Amino acid sequence: MSAPHIVALGGTLRNQSTTGRLLAAALEIAEARGARTTLLTGDDIAFPHYEPGNAEGNAAIGRYLEALRTADAVIVGSPGYHGTLSGLVKTALDYVEQLRGDERVYLDGLPVGLIATAGGWQASVSTLQALRTITHSLRGWPTPMGLAINVAEPGDAIARSRPQMEIMVGQIFDFLRR
Repeated sequence: MSAPHIVALGGTLRNQSTTGRLLAAALEIAEARGARTTLLTGDDIAFPHYEPGNAEGNAAIGRYLEALRTADAVIVGSPGYHGTLSGLVKTALDYVEQLRGDERVYLDGLPVGLIATAGGWQASVSTLQALRTITHSLRGWPTPMGLAINVAEPGDAIARSRPQMEIMVGQIFDFLRR
C-alpha cells in the first residue's frame, strides 16, 4: 500500500489541549511509518449541532467530510466530560451521518484508534468505552489497544502513553496491510 492517509479528529477548543497533543503525537508516529496525516481539532471541528441537511454550504464541514472520505484509517480522541465524550467530538462524529450515501458508508471497514483523556480513571475509561460503541455504530473497527489516559497523574501524559500509542498505531498499520 502506498502512503496511507490517517485522519485524527477530536480534542478541545483549547489551544494545546492534552487530547489534541496526544492526537498530534499519534500522527507523528504514523508519519514516521510513512503515512500522510490530517489533524482536525479545535476550530476545525467546531460545528453547529447536527441536523440532517445543515452541512450543506458549510466549507469547514465539507473539508472535514472530504478528509474522512479519503481516510484509510481514523484516530478519534476525546476528553471525558462527566463520564463520556465531549459535545465537540460527539457533534463531529454525528456529521459522519453525511457519509451514509457514499460508496463506503460511514467509517465502514476502517481501523479506528481511540484516545480518551480525563482527570481520573473512571471518566477516561467510560469515555473510551463510549468511543468504542460509537465506532462500532459507524461500522469502524476499533483497534484492540485503546488509550484511557488519566491526566491527573504526575508526569507528561504524552511521554507516559507513548508505548501504548506505538502499539495502537502499529495495529492500524497491521490492519491496513491485511
